[in-house]
Amino acid sequence: MHAPGTIGPMTPEAETTPEAEPTPEAGTAPTAPDEGATFADLGLRPELLAALSRLGYEEPTPIQREAIPPMAAGRDLLGQAATGTGKTAAYALPVLQRLPDERPGGDPLALVLVPTRELAIQVSEALHRYGRDLGARVVPVYGGQPIPRQLRALEAGVDVVVATPGRALDLLQRGSLRLGGVATVVLDEGDEMLDMGFAEDLEALLDEVPEERQTVLFSATMPRRLDSMARRHLRDPLRIQVAREVPTEGEAPRVRQTAFVVARAAKAAALGRVLDVESPTAAIVFCRTRDEVDDLTETLNGRGYRAEALHGGMSQEQRDRVMGRLRGGTAELLVATDVAARGLDVEQLTHVVNYDVPAAAETYVHRIGRVGRAGREGVAITLVEPRAHRMLKTIERVTGAPIKVERVPTVADLRARRLELTRAALRESLLGDDLERFRGVVETLTDEFDVMEVALAAVKLAHEATGGPDDEEEIPEVTLRPERPRRDGDRGDRGQGRPPRGRSGPGGDTERLFIGAGRSAGVRPGDLVGAIAGETGLRGRDVGAIEIAERFSLVEVPAASADEVIAALKASSVKGRKVTVRRERSPA
Repeated sequence: MHAPGTIGPMTPEAETTPEAEPTPEAGTAPTAPDEGATFADLGLRPELLAALSRLGYEEPTPIQREAIPPMAAGRDLLGQAATGTGKTAAYALPVLQRLPDERPGGDPLALVLVPTRELAIQVSEALHRYGRDLGARVVPVYGGQPIPRQLRALEAGVDVVVATPGRALDLLQRGSLRLGGVATVVLDEGDEMLDMGFAEDLEALLDEVPEERQTVLFSATMPRRLDSMARRHLRDPLRIQVAREVPTEGEAPRVRQTAFVVARAAKAAALGRVLDVESPTAAIVFCRTRDEVDDLTETLNGRGYRAEALHGGMSQEQRDRVMGRLRGGTAELLVATDVAARGLDVEQLTHVVNYDVPAAAETYVHRIGRVGRAGREGVAITLVEPRAHRMLKTIERVTGAPIKVERVPTVADLRARRLELTRAALRESLLGDDLERFRGVVETLTDEFDVMEVALAAVKLAHEATGGPDDEEEIPEVTLRPERPRRDGDRGDRGQGRPPRGRSGPGGDTERLFIGAGRSAGVRPGDLVGAIAGETGLRGRDVGAIEIAERFSLVEVPAASADEVIAALKASSVKGRKVTVRRERSPA
């Protein structure tokens, strides 16, 4: 077992006497690198810089600039930043930075706790990518995956464990997860974990790690319960809150803001479909990394667009040539990273497209400000993956304007739009072109065919000459996961006023499940919510009414997820014990 503190030295500011009560407001931040700083300016080790360069990351986000230096120095930290601001890298990079070169032991040196299995997978993948050159051993543990596989991974040796609280506590109680050598604990999306009923699990896990550790908490909001937990477990933490930028005063841009919900695998096809329908004069498509820029540019050119790439891996001469082609009209699409597009002002720009939801709401504000200037109208389009709905809501709050969520245009929509473009082109020709030289062709044909038939054939030829292929496939329709509105009693015993079994609730039809554990086993609503959210793809707010009896409990879940919940809970435990889980039997 590793001794506490093996990941790196604690700074003097982080040391307090046991009697001193830590306050999250205490401490002042060291001077953060200025805006425009690179990852190299943050003092990261060469292996991490090489990984970031390979991934195409060009510069740190505000939360990364503020958090990485003090975290790498061992400071406890309390970060308030919304989802999508780049906070995963803000803590993942310093966690990897502090790993010692020699790691002979098998027990984890860092523990990252997250609310959902989706986030556990995402964070684990990020740590793998950043720490590949360091040989970092990262193991995700979460519900919905067989425990034996996770047990084998832990037994083989691990540097960083990324876990949901329920599964981490389960493995701890089995003796398979040993936390005596942990020197850094990260709580990501702390408010979400409390909302999902993980408060007791978090307390139990924090009690098992050494007192002389680094503790880092990130949360979008700071409710009183979370603030109280921070005061108990963080020592003289540095508090960081990424301030929102205020848009410059003046005439508000006239920008139509639209979002299309699409699965990641269909995003390139969806972008092409949207561009076909919108027909921009000139557009910038923003991507997160250089590699994504290059790949998407190649894809768009393959679909017949005139697209040019622009990113930090290009020389100034290359960038100038690209901008010349865009301004000259020989290119219609610019696919770029934010860094490369900084300061660009293209007068003929009509559309801005976010290929992903931006990493920060302020980034979105800056991007859409490139269109709709001086009273001109512009269009801002965002491609949203289903799980990114929280960041979309954050952006709406910051901009103070709703973003209309629409379905991706269908094949029928696309064909109708292409016909409309053909009609518009013909009308323009009728109004402005010299058509007299074609009169002889038409008169000859009208001797044999009706004039309407001649016109229809001409339109068909014009349409086929300018339109796209007619063998387009439909793009699968997906929707944002709806936010379940909070109700009175959501966090208490929710057996009062529950709808009957099978009744349609806020999220659609529901099923009531029987769980063979109740008050006699110490089960409370938060335990059931936490177990379901930790072991399945549901969030805490997706769980409906809960009724707890002496020896059993009844829980409402969305009908479409009932089988998943039953299978997941049968494979795990509630309050440390295996329980019977099935659909509630209808009364005879």
